[in-house]
Amino acid sequence: MMERSEKLLPWQWNLYPDNHAARRNLLLHGVSVPVFQLGTLCLVAAPFTSVAWALPGVVAMVGAMAAQGRGHRMESVAPVPFRGPWDVLARIFAEQWVTFPRFVLSGGFARAWRASGPASAPQTSAS
Repeated sequence: MMERSEKLLPWQWNLYPDNHAARRNLLLHGVSVPVFQLGTLCLVAAPFTSVAWALPGVVAMVGAMAAQGRGHRMESVAPVPFRGPWDVLARIFAEQWVTFPRFVLSGGFARAWRASGPASAPQTSAS
């Protein structure tokens, strides 16, 4: 089991660029994080609106996690193993609701996207 010397959010943020560099993984996260967030909102709203929202919410969250798990296998740097069930929940919710949105808003996603592209894009000249 790996011990963290930092709190969860700074620790996750420091590791994030190395675990999110492959273009396909970035694309999967770009699609699946909003799906996870919508699933979470459906699950939270279910007791107040209709319990029927709970199942689609859970399906969306599980599907998003499955997609991201596949994406992480494309990375050259593997994620740090989980320390237990509470660590799984804490890290997943922190990534979906804080770290990934911060990665996008800080420009990290755009930098990683550009860095993951072809080494030299074809140049077009104005004729």
